[in-house]
Amino acid sequence: MGSLSRRQFLTRAAVLAAALGVDVDDLARVLTTAQAGVADIPSTLQQTILYGGVQKGSYRRLIAGPGEPYIPRLDVLKRTPDAGRTARRRSLLYLGHLSDLHVIDAQSPGRIEPMIVQDHSAWGSAFHPHDPLSPHTTAAMVQAFADARYSPLTGAPMGAAVVTGDSADMHSHLELRWYIDLMDGVAVDPASSGREYQGVQAWADAEWAYRPGDPAGGAFGDYGFPTLPTLLADAIAAPVRSPGLPAPWYAVYGNHDTLLLGTFELSPSLHALAVGGQKAYTLAATASSFLGGWGASTSAIQQAVDAAGLALGRPGFRAVTANPERRIFETREFMAEHFVTEPEPGPVGHGFTRDNLRTGETWWKADLSPHVRALGLDTCNAVAGPDGALPDVQFQWLREELSRAEAEQKLVVVLSHHNSLTMENTAQRPGQDEVLRHGQEVIDLLLEFPVAVAWLNGHTHLNQILAHPRPAGAGDRGGFWEITTASCIDFPHQQQVIEIVDNRDGTLSLFTTVLDHASPVTPGASGSTADLASQARELAANDWAETPIMRRGSPLDRNTELLLPAPFDLEAITDAALEAQRMTERARILAHERRAAS
Repeated sequence: MGSLSRRQFLTRAAVLAAALGVDVDDLARVLTTAQAGVADIPSTLQQTILYGGVQKGSYRRLIAGPGEPYIPRLDVLKRTPDAGRTARRRSLLYLGHLSDLHVIDAQSPGRIEPMIVQDHSAWGSAFHPHDPLSPHTTAAMVQAFADARYSPLTGAPMGAAVVTGDSADMHSHLELRWYIDLMDGVAVDPASSGREYQGVQAWADAEWAYRPGDPAGGAFGDYGFPTLPTLLADAIAAPVRSPGLPAPWYAVYGNHDTLLLGTFELSPSLHALAVGGQKAYTLAATASSFLGGWGASTSAIQQAVDAAGLALGRPGFRAVTANPERRIFETREFMAEHFVTEPEPGPVGHGFTRDNLRTGETWWKADLSPHVRALGLDTCNAVAGPDGALPDVQFQWLREELSRAEAEQKLVVVLSHHNSLTMENTAQRPGQDEVLRHGQEVIDLLLEFPVAVAWLNGHTHLNQILAHPRPAGAGDRGGFWEITTASCIDFPHQQQVIEIVDNRDGTLSLFTTVLDHASPVTPGASGSTADLASQARELAANDWAETPIMRRGSPLDRNTELLLPAPFDLEAITDAALEAQRMTERARILAHERRAAS
């Protein structure tokens, strides 16, 4: 198929240079220079990170392991693919997928870490030994996407990135701002309480916590967690910088962006606690101040008592520096903050629109490229419980949008926080009779529309890929792939890139490539963002409450080629159209490189 003419190329280059504020001659050189070999692009194709030997007690270090090649999966195609596809393939979209960042302000009084004392397995997510290093981990993961801004398979530039929820861990406005700023390439200051660390990991009385200055006496010390005297000081010593994502990024809600700890309704006592100057370090104090107020949230008298108790101080609390930026955000504020963003990489709103702000609807659609459309869902239950469901109003909207995409011959990528296995939440308020749709119903709906080629999600903090083929008798119309990525809070601290490839033989391939964050396998002692992110990964690998070893998934859940029949004749997508798309994507990356270098 024909490519752009010289005149079309020069005109488009001039328009892109003006729009992105880059020098037209620099852009022309980039657009006419072949990319370096893809073999040097860092990913788990080159190197993996595995458990090494025991250092002390049960505590293990991490070591570098061999890379993992792509494994073809035929569960949806259901036939042997043409071996010649590798010589014909062309990239339709190279996409970054982040999920479950769980950006944490570990010094916040709004955290309820002592709940882990009650039941380490049930309340493990209330406290992690690496909580103060969450901003550094997120920054290092953004760096990994910047490093992989060109595909390790085809060299195609990254066209978009998506964030599938659980971005702010404890509903804190400060955590929400940190997450957006790190995605945008804006430095954040982790010293939310000033230049002296204030929190349970610095307090000897909190023996149940991992206290890096002296871990002895508690479960983490018994396990063998190391003594790291400067870790907390290093964590807040300097602003955390990230290069920003190299492509426009889009976001959906997670349960942690909707409910407290992703499970409980927000209570007045929590609002007071979060912006106050008292932080709990015992289970009794946490239960009396927060859980008591939550359990009696319908009582105005109880709410007033809880707020007064916090102001006067109670046993089991310590004084900390109050910070109004820690205020608890309301549901619609999550969308609104996505409009307070850098113009590049954009887009302003990151999927959410002004109409979303006006109506309160929390779902959206956006074209990630001229040929690929994203449908962003909100699967979170705002009443109670960590798992999700799809309200019928969204379900019907999804049906309409899939029908429209089929008529327009757009490939569809569906985005949500919950995966199909965790969409069975039935919680409703008394007197409410809203119809909720669950996992199998969503699967069945997507199977009606062959243009739906992928469902990207998170929530479970593990790498998992599920095939959803159409049932026998439905003809050679394939199905779709459900792709769940791991998290930035639990080991293995991995995310992924996904590339949609036309094999030019009537089939598509979705290539999934797992990324480790950009940090050394073995942490150094420099106090740099990279070393602190590396230390966080090692601590997470030893956080036994979160069953870390199983979260990597199997090899069939990591670096894969997921084949399926093309839903329409992809020759309708001309080479000239793809060349124009590539010009836009490469121009954006040039602008990103200039911003990151400044």
